[in-house]
Amino acid sequence: MKKIMLVDDVEISNFIMKRMISKASPATKIFDYTYPVKALEVLSEINPDLIFLDLNMPAVDGWQFLETMKDSTITIPVYILTSSTSELDLQKSRNYNNVKDFLIKPIDADALKAILNDL
Repeated sequence: MKKIMLVDDVEISNFIMKRMISKASPATKIFDYTYPVKALEVLSEINPDLIFLDLNMPAVDGWQFLETMKDSTITIPVYILTSSTSELDLQKSRNYNNVKDFLIKPIDADALKAILNDL
């Protein structure tokens, strides 16, 4: 069974992603977190197949989340899913080997299906 972790401080964003993932891949187990610190606490325990990660969050932002993963040598694939259209953010995301893509919200249903099919 595929396991996906959603990390986004906006509850409705996680809700929409859960619906889209469930529709595209009903057997997928989804773990959603609005508090990145909590997601980091359970990351190794859950060991998801991939993470959809927002960048702009309070307390711990997406960059800090990625740095924590890097420091802990956690190599789970990450798809950044953000409202940021900053070229600087896109360039910065390329500094992380586990970041597979930089996607702008809302994700396209066909793009999501392609990602899930590649798992």
